[in-house]
Amino acid sequence: MEWHFDPDGISLRLPSPVVEVYDDRLSSYGVRLLLKRDDLIHPDVPGNKWRKLKYNLAEAWDRGCGRLLTFGGAYSNHLRAAAAAGRYFGFDTVGVVRGEERLPLNDSLAYAVSRGMQLTYVDRTTYRRKTDPEVLDDLVGRFGPCYVLPEGGSNGLAARGCGEGVSEIAEDFDVICSACGTGCTLAGISASLRSGQRAIGFSVLKGGDFLGDEVRRFQREAFGTETRNWSLDTDFHFGGYAKRMPELDSFIADFGDRHGVVLDWVYEAKMMYGLFTRIAAGDIPAGSTVVAVLC
Repeated sequence: MEWHFDPDGISLRLPSPVVEVYDDRLSSYGVRLLLKRDDLIHPDVPGNKWRKLKYNLAEAWDRGCGRLLTFGGAYSNHLRAAAAAGRYFGFDTVGVVRGEERLPLNDSLAYAVSRGMQLTYVDRTTYRRKTDPEVLDDLVGRFGPCYVLPEGGSNGLAARGCGEGVSEIAEDFDVICSACGTGCTLAGISASLRSGQRAIGFSVLKGGDFLGDEVRRFQREAFGTETRNWSLDTDFHFGGYAKRMPELDSFIADFGDRHGVVLDWVYEAKMMYGLFTRIAAGDIPAGSTVVAVLC
């Protein structure tokens, strides 16, 4: 597939930058930290959103599907990214939103609509059944032939795309970390590591232990095998998805003051808070180089 962007000259920043963070809270434990700035890939399709969409867009193109249909909550970054990608690459887009319509639209949904996405709403009971054939058949019957993207854009093709960021890191490292919402990014990253390297996924969900099964499922779907070079840390969800506490907000403000990087509080900040805590506890040995992926 040949990629064509719109006439505004929008382009992707790939490979994304890798920058070192100098922080006395880490150097005192003998740990070196690098940030993989996937959040800078594109302002509208940043980070793992682009990496997840890449091969799915190619598959939709190869199948001759001119319409993408995907799922998300009212504040879904995935819906924003899918709408933007549809605009840039010439796909119609349909967003299936969990819950009732609320007007005026919030910023996320308003942005998606501004990029041409058609929104439809389903009740929460139906949304939980969104992968059932009868629910999908009804949606396709309403909107016409579609390439269906799972919630969050997470599937085997997405895991393949997420793994590609590892090869962009020229420096040697021992550990690579990512925030974990579906398990897809962790699946792709860990499957792409060299011998001796390991990955840690920091769950942003309360009760996120089930994500281990999802990581293995995505790896089988994408690569035909499972790896054991990863672990899942479920202690830093701060109350659950899209929830926060004062200590997390304080960490975000302090990190921004020290390093000029504003961490996304839903994903990145929870990962980084957890990483700093684990380093202070001695769970990552002195002399280690750690990469933290910002998405």
